[in-house]
Amino acid sequence: MSTLLLLTSALQPSAEVLPGLALLGHQVKILPAEGSALLEAPDSDLLLVDGRQDLAHARDLCRLIRTTGTDVPVLLVVTEGGLSVVTHDWGMDDVVLHTCGPAELEARIKLAIGRLAAQRDAADPDAHLIRSGEVLVDEATYTAKVSGRPLDLTFKEFELLKFLAQHPGRVFSRQQLLQEVWGYDYFGGTRTVDVHVRRLRAKLGPENETLIGTVRNVGYRFVLPAKENRAAADSRISRDEDAVEA
Repeated sequence: MSTLLLLTSALQPSAEVLPGLALLGHQVKILPAEGSALLEAPDSDLLLVDGRQDLAHARDLCRLIRTTGTDVPVLLVVTEGGLSVVTHDWGMDDVVLHTCGPAELEARIKLAIGRLAAQRDAADPDAHLIRSGEVLVDEATYTAKVSGRPLDLTFKEFELLKFLAQHPGRVFSRQQLLQEVWGYDYFGGTRTVDVHVRRLRAKLGPENETLIGTVRNVGYRFVLPAKENRAAADSRISRDEDAVEA
């Protein structure tokens, strides 16, 4: 699940701009399609710019976004008529028709975010390593270790561990995990998640099985050791104190 920022002036943004977006599990934040809105824009994984009604304004907004120095992918939403006039120098990463289905939209979102991740990996040789507590996940070699011990994981077990380790402390429902790990077009039941969590805990071993925590009636989360949680909290407090003193 990604965080998307939708820049639009539509009255009913998500449903009106991209009906397929409502069928996906992404977090969507909405701001007016104005350059001034970018000043207070929250962090996001991808920007969607509504160009259905005023294509010239959307073009200028895409170009303005690029002048801010952000490398966040930009998807321009257009009608079929607008598709014929869009050019590469507008500053967006991809173009999507407002009538596209959820499967196509999900693919374009993942491809855009994936390209950015690949660029960052190339700039940082250790970017493919995910460290969370005693768990080390290597996305490049599809391997994982816990306390230095290699784990013999299936592909889906690896993907599940990687996804949870990337978001320590955050709770995900079984349905969200199905979508993120198994994919939008997977039609199996949520029981699949429970089975894979049970197998993953068994391979982590008795001393580490609690790293995958259960939140009753909700889903699962990656649990950091208490000392790491305290260190993270102390770091946040220190930053807040420095900000106050400044």
